[in-house]
Amino acid sequence: MGFALWTNDDTAWAAGTHEYRPMGVAVIALSSLFSARDFRPARRLPRRTGPHFRGLFASLGDVNGFLARTRSQTGKKISRPGATRQSAII
Repeated sequence: MGFALWTNDDTAWAAGTHEYRPMGVAVIALSSLFSARDFRPARRLPRRTGPHFRGLFASLGDVNGFLARTRSQTGKKISRPGATRQSAII
């Protein structure tokens, strides 16, 4: 498994692979957490480099942990998977 993460002011994007198969790309509100069902193969990947690229992660739990730590430092509220949330449809 492997995930790449990008963030901007209000959304987080992740591209993932599972057992060397592409899972696709997921986009969520920055106040939320990723789940496996968020990934869609048809979504386009953002540029891999640039100021919004946050790095590569070994698991979805690592990605969510990074987002939670970042939010706790900035004081933003965290939504849990399964809670009502709005994801950008792209």
